[in-house]
Amino acid sequence: MAANNGLTLELTRTLPATPATVWRAMTDAEELTRWWGPKGFTAPQVDFDPREGGSFRIAMQPPEGELFHLHGEFRKVLAPSLLSYTFVWDPPDPDDRETLVTLALEDRGDQTGVSLSQGTFATEERLDLHRDGWSEGLDKLEELLG
Repeated sequence: MAANNGLTLELTRTLPATPATVWRAMTDAEELTRWWGPKGFTAPQVDFDPREGGSFRIAMQPPEGELFHLHGEFRKVLAPSLLSYTFVWDPPDPDDRETLVTLALEDRGDQTGVSLSQGTFATEERLDLHRDGWSEGLDKLEELLG
């Protein structure tokens, strides 16, 4: 399910795995390379240091076009329930700005509820781009965990 709240992206998803398994998929660099990004995209290089004050850098390769990167800093890391970090494109689009991503994981036994929030975006178009990217990435993660 996706909704707009001003220029903040809100997504929820139930994944077919325990919070510990989902947490590992969202914080381990090798696991991230298996699902990160929209359909058809790959993440050929992931540097991920998920601790408060740690940083990350992800190389993304679209099906057609040039490799590009995103990076950020971890703000809050509470395993296995909360991950929050800044998100910055490198190089940025003129309509990009630093956003804050928050992923909250809820234990539902053999499933995990995931609530994602990201914002605040400068434009509706950038929010839509991220909604599509996260939705397709979470589809890939769900398939991987299923």
